[in-house]
Amino acid sequence: MRRLVYYIGASLDGYIAGPGGEVDFYPVGDEEQATAYAAWVNTRYPETVPTALRPLVGLADAPNRRFDTVVMGHGTYRPALAHGTPSPYAHLRQYVVSNTLGSAPDPTVTVVGGDPLSLIRDLKRQEGKDIWLCGGGRLAAALLPELDELIVKSYPVVAGTGIPVFDGEFSPTAFRVTRREPFPNDVTITWFAARR
Repeated sequence: MRRLVYYIGASLDGYIAGPGGEVDFYPVGDEEQATAYAAWVNTRYPETVPTALRPLVGLADAPNRRFDTVVMGHGTYRPALAHGTPSPYAHLRQYVVSNTLGSAPDPTVTVVGGDPLSLIRDLKRQEGKDIWLCGGGRLAAALLPELDELIVKSYPVVAGTGIPVFDGEFSPTAFRVTRREPFPNDVTITWFAARR
């Protein structure tokens, strides 16, 4: 069965972006460290690189290794639209969960309103690779009952405020650490599995 995986970068205080959606405050080290870290991540998760950037980092023809579907909230999708990219992950099946967007401006993007849990349960029953939840915090909180794995790239910075990793009600949900990988640029990636 396909799994729902929340693969996300976060600050030490649990924010995936600043209050205006900023992500450029994440420290990645000097040029050599940043290049080595990006190469490591891109080799393992090439499908998480936006389609327009894939040729720039040598991934133009890279196959999807882990995911073939991406699910995101309207807030995560909006910056792509603002930059004139209505299909940010054209190499994946793309779903945007939104009750306000209406129809998608690109035929390769499916906008889904209503209950996101129904969408995920339906996608899990289909054949294919895992499903990547790429944001945002409110959607992640809504999908917590169906979240199978959490992969957190933890950056050594405190944001102070912004968009939290999970933005929902108080609902303690246990996960277990299955792997942890530290990098010379002080970023740590931790893999968590849901305890069910």
